Amino acid sequence: MSIVPIGGPTNADRPIGVFDSGVGGLSVLNALRSELPCEHFVYFADTDHAPYGERSDAYVTQRSLEVTRYLLEAHRIKALVVACNTATAAAIHRLRADHPSLPLIGVEPALKPAVAISRTGRIAVIATRVTLESRKFEALHASLAGQAHFSIVPCDGLAGAIERSDAAQIAALCERYLGAAGRFGTEPGQIDTLVLGCTHYPFIADALRRCTGDTVRFIDTGAPVAQQTRRLLAAGHRLNDEGSDGSVTLVCSGAPESLDAAGARWLDRPFRCATRASALVPTSA
Repeated sequence: MSIVPIGGPTNADRPIGVFDSGVGGLSVLNALRSELPCEHFVYFADTDHAPYGERSDAYVTQRSLEVTRYLLEAHRIKALVVACNTATAAAIHRLRADHPSLPLIGVEPALKPAVAISRTGRIAVIATRVTLESRKFEALHASLAGQAHFSIVPCDGLAGAIERSDAAQIAALCERYLGAAGRFGTEPGQIDTLVLGCTHYPFIADALRRCTGDTVRFIDTGAPVAQQTRRLLAAGHRLNDEGSDGSVTLVCSGAPESLDAAGARWLDRPFRCATRASALVPTSA
């Protein structure tokens, strides 16, 4: 595990922390690396406690606080991207209150961009149950009342199936949940836009596409999150946009082999092999 010593790098040289309950946040990490190629990243996968979408708000908040403390103490991160819709919904306000000087970027289902591009005015939203039942999502949904019709579908078990790379279960769950959403297509009354409200879901775009057809637009949050991260770093004079390509260090709370396999499968550039975080205090079940 690479630990940055105190007093070593400047603010700009320090890494950006990114975390998720598992491997889903790697989709956001790809977008961050594309937008910020000179930055260094530490990606933390809380694999011993995944998926967050099947945990309580209190549990997710406590894990988010502990992971953030670890990244600050062990890696001296200069900013934190909460690359998990569930953790953002449950914990982002607490994290901001506890760390007011740390630039914090969360993710949320991209309902507003979906409204902007939908031509039929019918949009499906798939996400974890915890995300969809959060006050943060309810407020976002309410703010768009009358602008589109949303079919909102909690996808129990789907993030876990993606973590396990269980192709048969992924296919079955996609068929079940997208079937529940309604009819997809570009004709009046059909759903023409699908919001991927969990960072795991971009990795199963092909399985989702088999259920929606080729004409439906998919919306995720990777690029907007990366752009917001750039803006916050620049505003705080912490942006590293010169020199060679940055690096990625993978860290997890569970066995590192699964994270290494996910990185090899889904990351678009090289990374340092995963290590298990030994300094992270476990949360009681």
